[in-house]
Amino acid sequence: MKVKPIAEVLEYLAPAAEETGVEIVDAAWNMRERSLTIWIDAEEGVDLNLCERFHHAADALLDELDPTFGAAYTLNCSSLGLDWPIKTDRDFLRRLHEQVEVHLYAPVDGKKEYEGELLSFNEETFTILTDKGERTFERAKAAKVCLAIQV
Repeated sequence: MKVKPIAEVLEYLAPAAEETGVEIVDAAWNMRERSLTIWIDAEEGVDLNLCERFHHAADALLDELDPTFGAAYTLNCSSLGLDWPIKTDRDFLRRLHEQVEVHLYAPVDGKKEYEGELLSFNEETFTILTDKGERTFERAKAAKVCLAIQV
């Protein structure tokens, strides 16, 4: 299936995101399943109703764009989910002052996993507040950073 580039599709969908009050975080074509998945986020969180509103607005625009040159495809709209990795500056900014889990490639002070409030970040590092104080980690040495799941 021939498809238009994700960047072009996302640019075309900007009005739908603005209209529904969402941020498009990521998108991907799945050629095997003939689908386009768009992950969204919003300040107040994402529920099924918001996914449906964005899906409806995006679907109308995609009909105009014809991103698959006439081929049938499925449009999926999804929230980020609790285990969405925090990788980019945008991700870190979105999760400032939230509880995060940090999984390291190699142990630091004998531990490979930490949990705490995300306090700050820059291009090279990020700092969390653990129960034992502030810890700063190099972003390149973190295998995964994600929201801490509170049960």
